[in-house]
Amino acid sequence: MFLRINGELHYLWRAVDQHGVVLDILVQDRRSAAAAKRFFKRLLAGLKYKPRKIVTDGLRSYGVARRELLPEARHRSSRYLNNRAENSHRPTRRRERQMQTSCPFPDLKG
Repeated sequence: MFLRINGELHYLWRAVDQHGVVLDILVQDRRSAAAAKRFFKRLLAGLKYKPRKIVTDGLRSYGVARRELLPEARHRSSRYLNNRAENSHRPTRRRERQMQTSCPFPDLKG
């Protein structure tokens, strides 16, 4: 998911477990293999177990990071299998829409 912060695009990395619980969130300015490795390292440091299966969208840098950090984990890449992660973006998108439509000075609306 892309976010615009101070006019610049940033990428929101989000990890969700099989129950839909958000495990970790990280905002970075790149979607490279190095950024994916940083996210996986941070995620694995907070977990008490190693995941057996990882489901991601089609971004190829996930595969590079997974092969290096989690070689035994099974990687499935599909735009339909990652619905838990995509649905966890809903509150963020809702807040973003509210911020765009709200006006601090309602009398100035044309």
